[in-house]
Amino acid sequence: MTSDVHVRRAHTADAPVLARLRWEFKQEDCGEDPPAPVRPVADAERWIRERLGSGRWLAWVAESGGEVCGHVFLHLVERMPEPYEDNTPVGYVTNFYVVSRHRDRGFGTALLRALRRHAREKGIAALIVWPSERSVPLYRRAGFEPSAELLEAR
Repeated sequence: MTSDVHVRRAHTADAPVLARLRWEFKQEDCGEDPPAPVRPVADAERWIRERLGSGRWLAWVAESGGEVCGHVFLHLVERMPEPYEDNTPVGYVTNFYVVSRHRDRGFGTALLRALRRHAREKGIAALIVWPSERSVPLYRRAGFEPSAELLEAR
């Protein structure tokens, strides 16, 4: 684990770098010869800026040497009020990415630690994620467990 990682909440001013990293993340998913993007990165920048500004989307960034090296996003999903429990939101964890040259150095662990701490402090009922095969061990180490409670329709 590296000691030069700094994790902080992302701000709307981070939208340009977060958008660039989002495009990098998705192009990496395409393999060694990704097709040219059909949408400009400015679309992602605008979307991220608007969502972070709304307060219903949160993000954390991992920095090293002043460079953003990774991020994780959390979307707060409201729950219906009920008479027996508080209707604290459920957190949807997504867009978790660490730049390849910074992987396996503790950046991902630090990001998930910050996200989990926030969830505990805010009383978020549960965190859900659809992990990639590669990220399952990291999520498991961070306390995420398989759930028999979720169903999915496609």
